[in-house]
Amino acid sequence: MHAALLFLLLLGAPFWETRQPRQWSDEELQEMLTDSPWAQTTTFRDAAPVVVYLAGAKPLLDAGAERQRRYSKTDTAPAATPASEYGIFLAQNKDKVIVLAIGNPNVTALSEEAEVKRMEEESVLKLGRKKVRMIGHFPPTPSDPVLRLVYPRPSEAVKDLDFELYIPGVTGPYRQAIFRWKDLAYQGKIEM
Repeated sequence: MHAALLFLLLLGAPFWETRQPRQWSDEELQEMLTDSPWAQTTTFRDAAPVVVYLAGAKPLLDAGAERQRRYSKTDTAPAATPASEYGIFLAQNKDKVIVLAIGNPNVTALSEEAEVKRMEEESVLKLGRKKVRMIGHFPPTPSDPVLRLVYPRPSEAVKDLDFELYIPGVTGPYRQAIFRWKDLAYQGKIEM
């Protein structure tokens, strides 16, 4: 009876809960990085979609490491190794911050001081009725084409992590990304 119940529970469990990253298919790896509880694609009418993800979450770190392992042999993978300054920051502050990453941002727009200032002022994390401003960001580099926005980590559970974003240089620069707290469990622990 207990074995049958366990089997049924595992049958409905997502792939990231039942298998290690090395066992994920290429499609599952891509799904983890673009359409999972920790990653999503934001859209605005006919504008190009923008992928955003919780960069410090263990499942995304595991997926990035697995992507790097698989593709480093063929030299066809996009850069997955974070820039050293960001990597050091994340190692020292992982439990204190939430890092929202935005893939392939418009580097030209990010070189405009007014656009960066607007992004810093208008990109907020809504925690219930409270709006929290970012505490910093890491701009993209040629070897690491990802914009990372840094927010303080909430001290207690909330219903949603609701990001209202201004992304410079994209059509429809105002985007929203909502991550459900209860869906962020990975191997029994909330990961963000």
